[in-house]
Amino acid sequence: MRTVHSLKELRSILKAYRQQGKTIALVPTMGNLHEGHISLVRKASEAADIVVTSIFVNPMQFGANEDLDSYPRTLAEDQDKLAPAGNTLIFAPPVSEIYPEGLANQTKVVVPEVSEGHCGASRPGHFEGVATVVTMLFNMIQPDMAFFGEKDFQQLAVIRKMTRDLMMPIEIIGAPTVREEDGLAKSSRNGYLSEEERAIAPVVYKTLTHAAQQLEAGNGDFAALEQEARDTLTNAGLRPDYFNIVNSLTLKPASEADKELTLLVAAFLGTTRLIDNLSVTR
Repeated sequence: MRTVHSLKELRSILKAYRQQGKTIALVPTMGNLHEGHISLVRKASEAADIVVTSIFVNPMQFGANEDLDSYPRTLAEDQDKLAPAGNTLIFAPPVSEIYPEGLANQTKVVVPEVSEGHCGASRPGHFEGVATVVTMLFNMIQPDMAFFGEKDFQQLAVIRKMTRDLMMPIEIIGAPTVREEDGLAKSSRNGYLSEEERAIAPVVYKTLTHAAQQLEAGNGDFAALEQEARDTLTNAGLRPDYFNIVNSLTLKPASEADKELTLLVAAFLGTTRLIDNLSVTR
């Protein structure tokens, strides 16, 4: 396994693989890898000859007063985790390699509709930053396929639409959320939780599960279910950002006619923002 930091070296290596007829998979990450990331790498190694994992803390997707400066940079530990998982190449560029003219002068990619609402409403500009850097990674690496976790459900929807709308010849593959034994979705930000907060955090998944069971049982009062879920989170000591029941494809508020639904949640526990989701078929 090799680690490269420059676009020139990256393209040189990948050109040689393509000349050999190798298929290439990309796993985009911001590093500080956990089992969720590693499961994506394993899936990618089963599907492609070459696996590239990018590690780049993207400043464009962080808003004011978010955790850009404190976000963990753990390249050495990440390398140790990736090597046995079937990874071929790590691309870990500095910010200057990705945005040589600075963020203000960078061309940006905007994905309408699915970027709106939910995390898009709470974090203005976030999905613009995600779409822009993923487009750049797709152009730099030119993978045959790219793997993303379903925990970031809205992000996955944004990437799918962007790839489809811009006619990129890349297969987007979503992988199920990897969870702790108590149901908490694995996330790099879980490391911010205190011991007391970590004990409370599983209520997010329990709340999702309860609401999903209600939907499957035929409860169609979406507004009441959403309010009940927000109350449950509040009573447990969290500060709900949103709890929305949406059409799984459009991410718009669910209607009685919708059969494929997804429950989206974001809530603050202390200073840590937790997100999760659960999809159901009625």
